[in-house]
Amino acid sequence: MSSVRNVIVLGATGSIGRSTLNVIRRHPGRFRPLALAAASNASGLDELALEFDPDFVVLAHEPPAGFKPRWSGEWRVGEHEVVRAAATAAADTVVNAVVGFAGLEATLAALTAGKRLALANKESLVAGGALVLDAWRGGTGELLPVDSEHSAIFQCLQSRPVSEVRRIILTASGGPFRSHSTRALQEVTRADALAHPIWDMGDKVTVDSATLANKALEVIEAHLLFGVGYDRIEVLVHPSSVVHSMVEFRDGSTIAQLSNPSMEVPIQYALSFPERLENEFVPLDLVGGGPLSFEDPRRQDFPLLELGVDAGRQGGVMPAVFNAANEVAVAAFLDGALDFQGISAIVGDVLIQTAPVPVGSLERLREIDARARLLARIAIQARSSGTSHDTGCENSGTVAAPDLTNKQPTE
Repeated sequence: MSSVRNVIVLGATGSIGRSTLNVIRRHPGRFRPLALAAASNASGLDELALEFDPDFVVLAHEPPAGFKPRWSGEWRVGEHEVVRAAATAAADTVVNAVVGFAGLEATLAALTAGKRLALANKESLVAGGALVLDAWRGGTGELLPVDSEHSAIFQCLQSRPVSEVRRIILTASGGPFRSHSTRALQEVTRADALAHPIWDMGDKVTVDSATLANKALEVIEAHLLFGVGYDRIEVLVHPSSVVHSMVEFRDGSTIAQLSNPSMEVPIQYALSFPERLENEFVPLDLVGGGPLSFEDPRRQDFPLLELGVDAGRQGGVMPAVFNAANEVAVAAFLDGALDFQGISAIVGDVLIQTAPVPVGSLERLREIDARARLLARIAIQARSSGTSHDTGCENSGTVAAPDLTNKQPTE
């Protein structure tokens, strides 16, 4: 790589976005932020624009009343502008660090436009499934994972084809409740869930780490990215988060990628691939850093791991439904409307009402996503009031979505 790469950073004010800009600061001769986008943090986006002076910035939602930007460049507003930015002709690379299903259309736009997509928005791949794979494999775009686990797998596979893989081992930190007893999990609070022992992430992803929903999403993502069957993808809890994942090959050899826990390592690799650029990260200390220990996840206490993987195995709309219900349940937990263990209860409630029919199209996926969110909200309301509930959508009038309840799977 000799010329400067123009980079679009979606989710620029979030944790992944900030880490991406740290990488760009260290390599100004290699990368330039062509455009920056954020959901609603207008003041944070203004600060970044003043520093980097991109061609334009995008705010997905209207800024607060009275907001006056100090940066005098071009401001674009609207969710459609985020999608439009992902396909900007002058861009070489798009970093999609949007949180949740909202990042799907930008993922599709970047791949369709032939960009290198550095994907941190795992939910778009999980929910979009075949739609994203078709856009990736049917065009000239590249898809490089930014999740530390999937970047590790990608790096381990550079030497050999997937056909020689016996299994993929995804590592998980275990989150803040790894050592909590079953009884103690009944009393955990929002603040407890957000106190991650290793990683500095946004609220939603941090809660997903605490419930192990994040690891379920990553299992589905690994299946889609690397074409490895679910029966050959395993999860191990690795509290120190030094081994980011491993690949075991059919000859018995296992290759692992290790580094100190920092998202800037996989981000830089995705931006610079196939080169490895110099950095100022703290070197890995294998002697003083403590033992590298591993343990099985406690699936009974953290049921979202199994619920999510099972949704992936069923295929069709099920991963999208799992993701949508989880997003709504996590938001309710963060708002104080749902207890910690209620997150998995709500997700399970929505999944059991949905059959694994095919996705079909982006429009149909939007309808499925909307229906799952509606069912989750109804279930949360019923749980908070302690009443039984009818989760059918026929009489709600809230969303025009297909009724998938109790339908049989179709081809």
